[in-house]
Amino acid sequence: MLGDDLSLNAQQVSGVRANRELPVVWSVAKGSFVNKVILVPLALLISAFIPWAITPLLMVGGAFLCFEGVEKVLHTLEARKHKESPEERQQRLAALAAQDPLTFEKDKIKGAIRTDFILSAEIVAITLGIVADAPLLNQVLVLSGIALVVTVGVYGLVGIIVKLDDIGYWLAEKT
Repeated sequence: MLGDDLSLNAQQVSGVRANRELPVVWSVAKGSFVNKVILVPLALLISAFIPWAITPLLMVGGAFLCFEGVEKVLHTLEARKHKESPEERQQRLAALAAQDPLTFEKDKIKGAIRTDFILSAEIVAITLGIVADAPLLNQVLVLSGIALVVTVGVYGLVGIIVKLDDIGYWLAEKT
């Protein structure tokens, strides 16, 4: 699931100007922290007051991830059938060029934060399922720790991934 989080968030940053990639990743990371600040207490409340709901929530989340996977496969298969003509490509590129870069960037950030919310909910729910029988303090510490480590780890790696092209360019220039 973390691999899905990495690839989705790195993909969300695609199309952003190179000098704005890390600020966009930082904005998404801050949004991810806000998501966790919402999700961790919510998960603890569910655990405290309706613990029987944890398993159905995990099942719904798993079903949603299956849906996303099937949707991605079908989209890929459909894209292979439809080859973009030069005219369609030109129209698509013209539409992108006409779009305000700041609006484009904000839309990318919103989309990435929304995607992060869904994936974070799954990570928190899975973690809660593991520590559901532990004392409340342990649940708080484990959920908070996992939320922090996952956010820092994922967005640190996303930052590296989006800068790999710059690293490659730098290495090519050195040789």
